[in-house]
Amino acid sequence: MGIFNGAQQAIATKINKTSTLSNWNDWKWQLKNSISTIEQFEKLTGITFCDKEKEQLKKTMDKFPLSITPYYASLISKENYQHDPVFKQSFANIHELNVLDTDLADPLSEDSDSPEEGITHRYPDRVLFHVSNICAMYCRHCTRKRKVGDIDFVPSKEQLQKGIDYIKRTPKVRDVLLSGGDPFMLPDSKIDWLLGELTAIPHVEVVRIGTRMPVVLPYRITDDLVNILKKYQPLWINTHFNHPREITTSAKEALAKLADGGFPLGNQSVLLANVNDCPRIIKNLVHKLVQNRVRPYYLYQCDLSEGLSHFRTPIGKGIEIMESLIGHTSGFARPTYVIDAPGGGGKIPVMPNYIISWSTHKVVLRNYEGVITTYKEPDHYENIFCNRDCENCNLDLKLEGSEEIEALGIERLLADSNDSISLIPENNERYNRREE
Repeated sequence: MGIFNGAQQAIATKINKTSTLSNWNDWKWQLKNSISTIEQFEKLTGITFCDKEKEQLKKTMDKFPLSITPYYASLISKENYQHDPVFKQSFANIHELNVLDTDLADPLSEDSDSPEEGITHRYPDRVLFHVSNICAMYCRHCTRKRKVGDIDFVPSKEQLQKGIDYIKRTPKVRDVLLSGGDPFMLPDSKIDWLLGELTAIPHVEVVRIGTRMPVVLPYRITDDLVNILKKYQPLWINTHFNHPREITTSAKEALAKLADGGFPLGNQSVLLANVNDCPRIIKNLVHKLVQNRVRPYYLYQCDLSEGLSHFRTPIGKGIEIMESLIGHTSGFARPTYVIDAPGGGGKIPVMPNYIISWSTHKVVLRNYEGVITTYKEPDHYENIFCNRDCENCNLDLKLEGSEEIEALGIERLLADSNDSISLIPENNERYNRREE
């Protein structure tokens, strides 16, 4: 897999004079030689820092550790490293110590929504299963900076079994997302065992894996790993490319192995200030992704995690980028722009507004070009009044035993079967005063 270009060879020989292409392409060799200190980084890349910078950077690394694979470090442009997107995502920054009052250690309240160690159960029918806190590289924009790099949390089979048991005894869970850290940091044998346990649970319909390996360590996607994964379909894999520079020859080969293995591939990007906050960059990225059989899935607004304020953009920048994609490229090449709501509210889509106005009979819309048009509503529409009397419904409800789910949130207000007329936030002063 891959090539041995000049930058890679230079780094490899600095690690060991006898290093070969086979060493470089060995993912375990890459991990063994990961860059974790400023001195290593300077030696291998040729980028140097003054004493004052080193002092500040070490303070950052004391709180948020450093780990960069030699492969990913080889992608850094030495001549322009201060503005290089690879450098900014991988190397420590003194601004990470700027913790704002609005920053949160656990911005998504994953720990609060954890009924069992390693499990986050936020949505009705799916769970997030944290199977490792270790990554091949510690991304500087990570939303789980509080956990990542915790060498004390490399879960044993006994710890993982607790999460598996929770899923077994929770029949409404039909979708399991393996995350971390990076699930592919687990050895092949443990991945094989874990997927075998999960797919044997009757009510688990699909398993997903979130990984950044194709981006930061594509050599981890070995034939042996792919052959293990192929035993457990349906298996969906989401990766995390943020910039077109990351889609290298080696990355393309890793993606091709996964796609050829029959796995639907998606990509989750994070909108990062001075990294990819540009319509031209994101459009190029999504085009390269679909060329490699990866569908852009989400474009995330950067979370309110501690030390990420220098990465955050205004939401308006994300809207601007979506305006540059909608209508300007293929529908399947457009991600959904989302804010993962602080406090565990989940992913909220944020999109440009294309409805200008509407009346009883017409909706006024605009398109990506600014053309304003109308859509005529039907003159006669017999609304199906849903009172949950499914036995006498005129619709074909042969759904092969699909479970009904209690309506929540706005869905509850829209449901004919529910008498709720409003949603009242807990501890609403006006409502409490009225009750008193």
